[in-house]
Amino acid sequence: MAGDQASSGQEDALALAENLRDTIGKFVRGIRSQADTPTTSQSETLSLLDRNGPLSVAQLAGLRHVRHQSMRLVVAQLEMEGLADKLPNPADGRSQLLSLTEKGREALSRSREARTSKIADLIEEKLSDRDRQILRAAIVVIERLA
Repeated sequence: MAGDQASSGQEDALALAENLRDTIGKFVRGIRSQADTPTTSQSETLSLLDRNGPLSVAQLAGLRHVRHQSMRLVVAQLEMEGLADKLPNPADGRSQLLSLTEKGREALSRSREARTSKIADLIEEKLSDRDRQILRAAIVVIERLA
């Protein structure tokens, strides 16, 4: 009997996890699309540079869990758009670090603001006061998982 409860609890956790992953993924992709903000790869890379400071392509690839070559393509696009620049690596003269430019910082800030604004619009349009209370409580619970 105790084994059945544990199994049931595990199944419930797995179902909740899948539902949460799927729902959050759809939500993030939908907001990004509706707010007309940069691709996930560009946005995540800019965010990493904003949070961590200058990083090598290898470090960025590792943090984003993508292949080095894939990261090089994203970096090239960011450089071409003037959102990031390469700097000499003081720890290794043979390599370079990617750094966020002022234009990159501004673009990141604008896209964050656009997504936040879109979410706020949806909250105003679609959620009752009770739904907003539930959302506040859900955010607290999700933060415990982070």
